Amino acid sequence: VQLQASGGGLVQPGGSLRLSCAASTNIFSATAVGWYRQAPGKQRELVASISAGRDTKYAESVESRFTISRDVAKNTLYLQMNNLKPEDTAVYYCNLVRGYTYWGQGTLVTVSS
Repeated sequence: VQLQASGGGLVQPGGSLRLSCAASTNIFSATAVGWYRQAPGKQRELVASISAGRDTKYAESVESRFTISRDVAKNTLYLQMNNLKPEDTAVYYCNLVRGYTYWGQGTLVTVSS
């Protein structure tokens, strides 16, 4: 399984970005797919996830600002990020869980004026 994340970049506070994660496998059959992030000097943390039952989970810090979605026809996971804050600066990783946890390579999001 390969996961290719993209869409990161530099954005000003209050701006928006949409991250994409293209999977080489059928994401519909995954136990869960999600986004994590790791800021410099910090541990990797869950940002948002979708379960096989389409239940979504968000970190409290991004609730109401970020939206996770998936397109099963394209085997692609998305993360729409609005009203970005400097503390959202991190490398964002997508993952897929199906018996094993697979990780993408990460895409850097920098929120700065």
